[in-house]
Amino acid sequence: MTWQPPGEEQGSGPQYVDPQAAAYLDPQQSGPQHVSGGQSGPYPVGGSQSGPYQVPGNASGPYQVPGNASGPYQVPGNASGPYQVPGTASGPYPVPGSQSGAYPVDGSGAYQVGGGQSGAHPVGGGQSGPHNAAQYGQFAGAQFPNNFPQQQYRSQAQEVSSQQLIKKEKRPPTSGWRKSLHSVTGGLINLGESPADVRRRELIARINQPLRGCYKIAMLSLKGGVGKTTTTTTLGSTFSSLRGDRVIAVDANPDRGTLALKIPRETTATVRHLLRDASRIKKYSDVRAYTSQSPARLEVLASEQDPSVSEAFSEDDYRRTVELLEHFYNIVLTDCGTGLMHSAMKGVLDEADSLVLVSSGSVDGAQTSAATLDWLEAHGYRDLVAKSVCVINSVRPKSGKVDLDKLAAHFQQRCRAVVRLPFDAHLEEGAEIALDQLAPETRLALLELAAVVADDFPHS
Repeated sequence: MTWQPPGEEQGSGPQYVDPQAAAYLDPQQSGPQHVSGGQSGPYPVGGSQSGPYQVPGNASGPYQVPGNASGPYQVPGNASGPYQVPGTASGPYPVPGSQSGAYPVDGSGAYQVGGGQSGAHPVGGGQSGPHNAAQYGQFAGAQFPNNFPQQQYRSQAQEVSSQQLIKKEKRPPTSGWRKSLHSVTGGLINLGESPADVRRRELIARINQPLRGCYKIAMLSLKGGVGKTTTTTTLGSTFSSLRGDRVIAVDANPDRGTLALKIPRETTATVRHLLRDASRIKKYSDVRAYTSQSPARLEVLASEQDPSVSEAFSEDDYRRTVELLEHFYNIVLTDCGTGLMHSAMKGVLDEADSLVLVSSGSVDGAQTSAATLDWLEAHGYRDLVAKSVCVINSVRPKSGKVDLDKLAAHFQQRCRAVVRLPFDAHLEEGAEIALDQLAPETRLALLELAAVVADDFPHS
């Protein structure tokens, strides 16, 4: 009997023969062709051919349809296994002639048949629905003819990966009473991380995101005493203590800067000495001879400390310094002076990838910081202002008279982000800074500041 499209009466409608499948028809072979549902009969081949559909080079059995199969469809040159229609084929099997449908092989739809008819193609036993490729078993090593679509095979190795098989356990708590309970019980009681632990871990992940090239941060404030140098040290130490790359802070104050006083002093060399010997700098160890390093791995390049030196740190000096340092460091923080008009400032702003504006929580500090943003926008640094981060640094215990929420809302409209640093007695000392001596609230605020800055890191 001939095959009819589903839904048509026996004997009506055209017969559909795939020209590509005709290559497999052997007119010399004879025998019945088994079809679904146990029906048998010759399979008409286009034109006047009447022989059954035989597989070249393998006349041991005809093409059996699942549901009444006595043997699989043997692929030429490989009689050892059945033919599997992969679930990841890159293209459909076109229906011969002028039919508009296609035979989907990914299991996502039903067989489309010629003549505009559509619907599920019954597969053996009267079942309907999309043709399930898995019914054919595993195809191993057969080569397709040139006129047969090459199939792609999906690897299922990921289904037996460690993420699928290993049971996930709660992360142990790292702070608070949860940590104490976990320690006292020897780990038998694990309540997992607290919301604060989760928040801290997420911030650290943002800080550690990949960084391409050298990222230069300008630390700026026009008013003294707001903690700009302290913020430079603590932000740089936060980066260097968590990231595996190199971080350096440069004192670009044209006068005698105090950045070198915030970490243990290892050398008396300054930026002047580095520029003097620039032609001999070939590798990182050469630069390291001119810097001091804190316990948090932050390196500091000090400004000139000799009061007898009358030449100020210029724009050209700063550009040469950055050009040298960017070959050996991934993050460069520049502790600027308190003036916008000195010669080095233009070089600092032109080279900066990001700007951190430090303001105190006082009225005059806020006004000075707002005026700084006005000046930058008026002198061609509008884009830098839009990428800037404002730090409201509480250099004194909270008085309660200044509404810091309104102050933060003002800078939030002009800057990319605003971060508030709480008052910390260790920072008020003005001596060397150790991160492990900071209050937990200060450490968390510094993590937030570093994460916000790191959000702007270029990745590619």
